[in-house]
Amino acid sequence: MITQQAKDAFDYIVINSLKGALSSSSDDRVEVEVIDDVKDAKEKKIVLLTVSSYLFRVMTMLYFTLNKDSKQHFAAINRSDPQSMTEGDFLDVIGECGNIFCGALNRELAQHFPHLGMSTPNVLDRDCVDYLQELDAGYIKHFKVAINDMVTMHASLAVCDYADIDFTVDMSSNADENNGELEMF
Repeated sequence: MITQQAKDAFDYIVINSLKGALSSSSDDRVEVEVIDDVKDAKEKKIVLLTVSSYLFRVMTMLYFTLNKDSKQHFAAINRSDPQSMTEGDFLDVIGECGNIFCGALNRELAQHFPHLGMSTPNVLDRDCVDYLQELDAGYIKHFKVAINDMVTMHASLAVCDYADIDFTVDMSSNADENNGELEMF
């Protein structure tokens, strides 16, 4: 069983992680809202990453479509020219954004749960999400992401629990987040 406190913590972490991962600059406005389902999502692909422990598996899905606006935004994240960005370049950048998103989730969960592992990004067809219920997850939540009123994306979270899950995070402040930057020692 996943407590309501843990569900709220997952939502909070996901929202903040998405904002950090999908921002190309401090001027970007990334708005994330919880939605009931993703049946109206128009994106054609997802990037899937997981964080796993002995107690749970957390799957994160970031939905995307390569179009003019998304290409321009992800080129800005990559600090490259959108005209020269190939489909392979786009997939690399969206995969890295997925890594940053899931990495922030992993770092926060590591404060509460030992022995976590994180997967590498897997790009799948969006139709795979239609079978999410088959996983018998204890918690599934969907999110709509609007970036500068120009790009709309979606994300999903599915938590498969193998034991009772309960934790909380400090939701009182929006301190500067470490969004997956490399740390030098």
